Amino acid sequence: MVYELRIYEPLPGKLPALLDRFATTTIKFFRKHGIEAVGYWTEEIGTTNRLVYLLKWRNLAHREEAWGAFETDPDWLAVLREQGPTVARFTVSILRPTAFSPLP
Repeated sequence: MVYELRIYEPLPGKLPALLDRFATTTIKFFRKHGIEAVGYWTEEIGTTNRLVYLLKWRNLAHREEAWGAFETDPDWLAVLREQGPTVARFTVSILRPTAFSPLP
């Protein structure tokens, strides 16, 4: 099992639109393509204009396959064209649990 930590920094003023897109649309496409979320967060202290989320994968091949299908889904691409950009930049980290981690 591996985890993927993603941190999205929205364009100025776009955090509400990004959160709405995730809540109403993105999560449905994630489910369609087998992308499993552990959780989604905004920050109370620190950089407060970001969306932070954690995904769970069986292995890196599963991740590559699911992201490939998601990123080329014509219906998802139509949503992006219709709603326009919301993210200025993002970071991705692939995490592997330690032997003493409570997560598998």
